[in-house]
Amino acid sequence: MRKGYQTAQARVVVAGRATVQPRSLPDEVPVALVYNGTTQAVMMATPRDLEDFGRGFTRTEGWGAPDSVEVVPHGQGLEVRMWLPEAMAGKLAARRRAMAGPVGCGLCGIDSLDQALRPVSPVTADVSLTSAQVVAAMEALRAGQALHDRTRAVHGAGFYSAGRGLFTVREDVGRHNALDKLIGAVPECATGAFVLTSRVSVEMVQKAAAAGCGIILAVSAPTTLAVATAEAAQVTLVALARDDRFEIFTHPHRIQLSEATDVA
Repeated sequence: MRKGYQTAQARVVVAGRATVQPRSLPDEVPVALVYNGTTQAVMMATPRDLEDFGRGFTRTEGWGAPDSVEVVPHGQGLEVRMWLPEAMAGKLAARRRAMAGPVGCGLCGIDSLDQALRPVSPVTADVSLTSAQVVAAMEALRAGQALHDRTRAVHGAGFYSAGRGLFTVREDVGRHNALDKLIGAVPECATGAFVLTSRVSVEMVQKAAAAGCGIILAVSAPTTLAVATAEAAQVTLVALARDDRFEIFTHPHRIQLSEATDVA
């Protein structure tokens, strides 16, 4: 069985002082759900218990139980190959044409592993924040989520700059939707940081890179693929930001620490 996680080195910052410590991060890979030889959907998932994932997805879609399930490596991802009775073929074709992505999935409707792992252009944003500003940004987002305060059921995405503080917040039941709304509302994303209430998965980094934003601040952890993508895209990824503590996973030069760094 795949363990579904890997260990990364993080610069753990507490009260402005950094130490390097190991951090276990969940794996994230594109998984294609293939029925009777045709890809029905591609989801980003942790690569374990994928046979159960295939069976459960099939059941909840109302297609019964597959006759067989096989997990096959394919390029940079995995295929869950399933076979259903031919009587389901027409229903599957209609479902594929009409498929709308659930709010929890940022890649629904993509039917190619290559599309899911599309290359990102390097971000050249010349922007930086102090450790105190990182803390202030997270506090401001917590205080600026009116819909969340009312419903306790939405994600938030905010835009923070050193000169203006947190000046735009968008909320949605899907973290990808909230970030898309924010990108649509902020004309120049290279001037500050995206501040997120969610974990950081690869598509969140891809969206940030496409918008030219050089810094992501998030309350929860990133996945291994998100870290690798942020490194390649030259995006500074800061996660697990709570109170005066946060962890820098990539391109730390954009975060100015208040005290000397201990790298021992």
